[in-house]
Amino acid sequence: MLYGIAAATAALLCTAVLAAALRLPALRAGILDRRRQRPLPLLGGLAVVVVTCLVAGMGEWTRVAPLGDGVGELLMAAVGVAGLGLVADVWRLRARVLVAGTAVAAVCVVPYDETGVPGGLLAVGWIVLATLAFKGLDHADGLAGTVGVVTAFGAGACAAAEVMDGLAVLLSVVAAALTGFLMHNWHPARIGLGACGSLFTGFVLSSAVVFTRAGYDIGPSATVVFCLGAVAAADALLVVLARGAARRPLLRRGPDHLAHRLRRLGLTPQGSVVLVGAGSLSSVLVGVLVHTGWTGERAVLWVAGGVVLAVLLLLLIPVPPGRRPPSTQVSGHLRVRNG
Repeated sequence: MLYGIAAATAALLCTAVLAAALRLPALRAGILDRRRQRPLPLLGGLAVVVVTCLVAGMGEWTRVAPLGDGVGELLMAAVGVAGLGLVADVWRLRARVLVAGTAVAAVCVVPYDETGVPGGLLAVGWIVLATLAFKGLDHADGLAGTVGVVTAFGAGACAAAEVMDGLAVLLSVVAAALTGFLMHNWHPARIGLGACGSLFTGFVLSSAVVFTRAGYDIGPSATVVFCLGAVAAADALLVVLARGAARRPLLRRGPDHLAHRLRRLGLTPQGSVVLVGAGSLSSVLVGVLVHTGWTGERAVLWVAGGVVLAVLLLLLIPVPPGRRPPSTQVSGHLRVRNG
């Protein structure tokens, strides 16, 4: 317990310091995105990855908080996915490369002995979809970090309930690192998460949920994983339906995500993030209660109903034609250089 508190505190402070330090190199190297027509450096995710690995690795090396079977491999696979995301932040990268790389990493971490081959294949598909859906949340200041912190705490509670202490510590470190990053990412953001950080976070969270539900029946497990990823699923569903109805390319960036539409209702950037974060907290809480047996599986119907209702209502909000170039949010980032 004491090590977990110390590790989380160190992760928060170190990430805050490193993210601030990486802002200027990102600006000078032109590793930028456009956020509401302003340049946003994208190495904040690298700070989250580096600090998480250092803190978790120190616990494993000293044996004070060993990660446990499979968790070290999960972290290494997540680092590989983060490396792919870093390449996408620096150079343009096709979406199929990100999908393939995430799928290979997922295949390497799924515990097939407990899930079985059919369940393992479903788990791989879930990890890939959830990781890319979480990446899509990085479209507004503070949004991906906020949802990531809430989800990490929820997944950590599920891991603690299964006495997976190493996984619970890793998730607490991820949550703390994201909190340190949010010190610089709250509107107006001074540094962004980028594909590196969003893919890393999404992969760790989705894989952790698979680990905690390994050995359970597929039906109940599906309810838990849906609840913990409900916000990312809602955002992805909203984008797919909106762009499909408008006959626009799915991978082209446009102002049709959750936060974009909430702002068109009159909410401030901070208010949009708080509202989405509250929705994430509600759905994650339901998932934790179902996992621990405090409530029945039918509680997921409330979460599913909320997702469907929110998506349908937000689809009614008119969205202006996108004025941005083809998206690099899924297939890489456009390098914006000073001058």
